[in-house]
Amino acid sequence: MRLSTPLKSNAIKMLLLGSGELGKEVAIEAQRMGVEVIAVDAYENAPAHLVANRHHVIDMKNKEAVLEVIRREKPDYILPEVEAINIDALFAAEAEGFHVIPNAEAVNKTMNRKNIRRFAAEELGLKTSRYRFVSTFEGLIEASRELGFPCVIKPVMSSSGHGQSIAKSADDLAHSWETAKEARGDASELIVEEFIDFDYEITLLTVRNETGTRFCKPIGHIQKGGDYIFSWQPMQMPETALKKAQEMAKTVTDGLGGRGIFGVEFFVKGEEVWFSELSPRPHDTGMVTMITQSQSEFALHVRAVLGLPLDFVFYGEGASAAYKSEVESVAPAFEVDESLFDQNTFLRIFGKPVAHTGRRMAVVLTYGKDALEKAKEKIKLIRGVS
Repeated sequence: MRLSTPLKSNAIKMLLLGSGELGKEVAIEAQRMGVEVIAVDAYENAPAHLVANRHHVIDMKNKEAVLEVIRREKPDYILPEVEAINIDALFAAEAEGFHVIPNAEAVNKTMNRKNIRRFAAEELGLKTSRYRFVSTFEGLIEASRELGFPCVIKPVMSSSGHGQSIAKSADDLAHSWETAKEARGDASELIVEEFIDFDYEITLLTVRNETGTRFCKPIGHIQKGGDYIFSWQPMQMPETALKKAQEMAKTVTDGLGGRGIFGVEFFVKGEEVWFSELSPRPHDTGMVTMITQSQSEFALHVRAVLGLPLDFVFYGEGASAAYKSEVESVAPAFEVDESLFDQNTFLRIFGKPVAHTGRRMAVVLTYGKDALEKAKEKIKLIRGVS
């Protein structure tokens, strides 16, 4: 395996399309391997911009803008890190010989809930909730009658749970419709899902390349408004259910192909498992792996991309808690109680240039016995300052 030195003529280059907090950690891990990192996003001073060798600010939904930066930088690997990217640009780049991770078709299938649900349920035969796609309010009413209440309503294309809601009765449909339509992303079509009375949700990080497929320990998580606020690893679950999840995760990632880490989400009730969603990149709930594993999800992603072995050691129980801003600020600052900083707790501030109420700005990581309860207490020790 040839590795290199950044900024040299023979450097291995990774171009990140999306430079948020997950992209920042990928950039750090890539640079530890001598990789030259170019971070791209739609706004200046995104988190990964702060640690990359170079960065660009472009409209990532504009095909020509995306292709221009790819052709200029000539990266060895293109890593889409967000959903809001012009997919035609990725197909065009791939046709020109550039290596999209995991591949342009996998990104196309997973950036849109309609594509990945049909692929998983109808082509691969994975067990999912019943679902319908609608583009009108009348269609939403009809789908809810067919699927029953409560039902889950989401835009087919959004990130971090934006636009997601649960309609408990017909009286909630108008609110759910407006919530979905106001989400960032493509809300021209909605997915209406049967509500699964699950016991819990998990993320099963699945990493693959030519050396094989590996699974991280299952990650449990708690969401609020469709966005994660706590995650922990390992999630205790029946071995039978875990095996089902692993089999489904391998089926869907093999079907998508390519290299990299995939965040595969499942609903679990007893020993029954339903496929939910998939991201072909590091997952926000997987930030907990920065404290639980010898190779975090970000390090595994980089290793997979470079074609390196994927073995790692699981250290033990850990948890993460997302800090979301309570204030609006163009110069985010934080008051942090010093008691947060004990030997088994870490704070990671993302460095986002602007704080909005509800925007994820940092994460607390805890390790050891009762890590989740500790994370819930430690996150209270941070306060945003406007």
